[in-house]
Amino acid sequence: VPEVAHVLGKVGRADTPTDPAPMNMIETIIILKDKSEWREGLTKNDIIAELNSKMQIPGVGNAWTQPIINRINMLSTGVRTDLGIKIFGDNLDTLERLAIDAEEIVKKVNGAADVFAERTQGGKYIDIDIKRDAISRYGLNVGDVQDVIETAIGGENISNTVEGRRRFPIRVRYFRDYREDIDKLKNILVTVGSSGSSMQQDAGSEMSGTSVSNSSGSNVFQIPLGELADIKITSGPPMISSENNMLRSIVFLNVRGRDMGGFVNEAKDVLDKEFAPSLPKGYYYTWSGQWENQIRAKERLTIVMPIVFLVIFVMLYMVFKNFLESILVMLSVPFALIGGVYLMTMLDYNFSVAVWVGFIALYGLAVETGVVMVIYLHEALDKKLIEKNDILTTKDIVDATKDGATLRLRPKLMTVATNLIGLIPIMWATGTGADLAKPIAVPMIGGVVTSLFMCFL
Repeated sequence: VPEVAHVLGKVGRADTPTDPAPMNMIETIIILKDKSEWREGLTKNDIIAELNSKMQIPGVGNAWTQPIINRINMLSTGVRTDLGIKIFGDNLDTLERLAIDAEEIVKKVNGAADVFAERTQGGKYIDIDIKRDAISRYGLNVGDVQDVIETAIGGENISNTVEGRRRFPIRVRYFRDYREDIDKLKNILVTVGSSGSSMQQDAGSEMSGTSVSNSSGSNVFQIPLGELADIKITSGPPMISSENNMLRSIVFLNVRGRDMGGFVNEAKDVLDKEFAPSLPKGYYYTWSGQWENQIRAKERLTIVMPIVFLVIFVMLYMVFKNFLESILVMLSVPFALIGGVYLMTMLDYNFSVAVWVGFIALYGLAVETGVVMVIYLHEALDKKLIEKNDILTTKDIVDATKDGATLRLRPKLMTVATNLIGLIPIMWATGTGADLAKPIAVPMIGGVVTSLFMCFL
């Protein structure tokens, strides 16, 4: 893809319990060129779609997100995409089947992207079942055999080598040629001491092994591991995930082209009809990821927004000492809302917490311009009352209103122009922090313009 400048990759996870990445995760960071070097008319979503189409690898699911938010999501919710469906139960095979079913259902919902179900099975394990009756005939215990297995296959650090400022462990274990398949593992030799030697001789000739002498002259035997244990490769989970004392599987997905809240509400309805009835007893699912943060933010905004309106209204009443005039100024808020929503629709922005923060700031701007307009109208009306000795006709009131509005026109236009000059560059910004600042600026720009027309009316 011509727009890609550099690609960095990491497989697996760091050797620390604080790394939330699973062992089967391949993390690839793609650095794009400057927008001026992109093909004409191309957007970030177009690039992601093109990259995704070229990176379809069997057995690998792609999840496109940002590096920092990816880590935050994994640390806070355990989900490495924007959204996730957590399925809980007590059997890993059942959880995998249910996750795949949910994946197929969610894929049909408009806006779903990068949907893939976590596979809880598919890992391979070397299963070594030590035969206790066999090792007892040689005077061995389970720990003796396990020590040999650990050293021969896994290796043991015996020292460290220092090269400049770097340290490297020296690990001793069998060559790969002697541990690459089951037959080779069966030939790993377990040494039996002199006590085991006598026991082996008493047991009869059916016991096989190699007799050697050590430096003290006593005989020791080396017995193949295959005679002391059953060795086979078995299938199992590559990683066991649990939460709230229950096993867990996740369906990962992102949302593109629509707001997350609307997508989740639609997907919930679909899953409740097509997926929930098939859940076995004791199994259930929940939504996770950024949806959890959005729900918490929505609950806070449900409390904050009415308080903001109430505080604004109380302050207006304290200024004007008149209920009707306070209501009149508050009427600028719906007009500001109309402009903010209209501009968001034109620019294809979805509602989010950042957008609502922009609307809260917009309400303050809209009320401020309305306050100044009412103050100028009051001044013009008071001036008229002085001129007419407190006796005004309808024409006098209309003239006073026109004079106040005309006097306020230039300051009002200057205020709106100042706001737009400060906000428009943010709306078109592409640098660091633009993804957060732009949703705040867009509703403010649209609302300031429409609230201006309301004040003129």
